[in-house]
Amino acid sequence: MHLEIRTLEPGDQEAVVAAGPLFDRPPDAEATRRFLSEPTHHLLMAYDSAGAPVGFVSGVETSHPDKGTEMFLYELSVDAAARRRGVGRRLVEALTELARGIGCYGLWVLADDDSAPARATYARAGGREASRPVMIEWEFGS
Repeated sequence: MHLEIRTLEPGDQEAVVAAGPLFDRPPDAEATRRFLSEPTHHLLMAYDSAGAPVGFVSGVETSHPDKGTEMFLYELSVDAAARRRGVGRRLVEALTELARGIGCYGLWVLADDDSAPARATYARAGGREASRPVMIEWEFGS
């Protein structure tokens, strides 16, 4: 499948809106502006040969005094019609290369234990399962 992967930048809010169906909910204008304006936040969008958005990956740099900076793969989404065609793998590889290029010492992601497609995508992109963490969350309303 022909694929173009673009790194979105401040001012690319319309590209995010155009890819709205790829997100869990319609993108919020202010949250989109804020995400794209943060230099440590990264949104890579995959486009098919017709120029339609078919997937995205987002990453956030996290730094700690005794560790340096690593990339957290925040979210990966691929349109249902484009799945099992290498889109997710290519997006993860592109984020990995971006992370290496800016000096991150590694990249990590959490995947649901029962999500075989996600786990397979990350493995095909060179990731290895390191542990079985439990995610604890705090929700602060809607």
